[in-house]
Amino acid sequence: MYETLDGRTALVTGATAGIGSATADALAGAGANVALAARREDRLAELVRQIESDHGVDALAVPTDVREERQVEHCVETVGAEFGRLDAVVVNAGLARGSSVADMSTDDYRTMMETNVDGAFFTASESISHLRETEGNLVFVGSFAGQYPRPFNPVYAASKWWLRGFAHSLEASVGPDGIAVTVVNPSEVRTEFGSDYGESFADRFEEGEVTEPAEIADAIVFAVKQDNSTVSELDLYRRDKFEGW
Repeated sequence: MYETLDGRTALVTGATAGIGSATADALAGAGANVALAARREDRLAELVRQIESDHGVDALAVPTDVREERQVEHCVETVGAEFGRLDAVVVNAGLARGSSVADMSTDDYRTMMETNVDGAFFTASESISHLRETEGNLVFVGSFAGQYPRPFNPVYAASKWWLRGFAHSLEASVGPDGIAVTVVNPSEVRTEFGSDYGESFADRFEEGEVTEPAEIADAIVFAVKQDNSTVSELDLYRRDKFEGW
């Protein structure tokens, strides 16, 4: 396992809040130069300044909507041109919209699938050639919803089941090229998640009640630091998660 990530470059999608921003900060803290991709340009610029000031690494803001293939292509090309290498990609961008299938609008369905499924595919597809050169790490942020039924939002769950299946199949495909593929599955994390269709987890839970973004970020850094091995899957959840099941 690498002691530090000095001299390496990591790209994080969905980087402006929650798990994404915590991961970018943790990777920078481990010594990596980081590229941050998301739609909120003002927040990206703020995070770049903060990361460079706190960690003394180079950070790059790349405004990107992962639902748009050409934007993802431009993002990955920009990172490669700026840093000359790409060692780790964290596919974190995702969202949840709507609730039951009967009540979900077609727009909400399409937005969720385009972000969680298409965005993950575009990011992985564009990154593989770069990661092959560095024998790097590709990390997907999955969810417990990709392992267990989620009755109150089946479409979100389906997108995460797809993500998990895609990641593990890709792992088998690109492993011989020296690329490690990891899935990190959080349960509840105290972030803005859920605010699109109700109360966010940050509002619902007090500090210490559920997993914090920094804990997920630490797991991602652990996976990225692997040199010859692959961390195939990591689950993170509160210790009483299964009480009463």
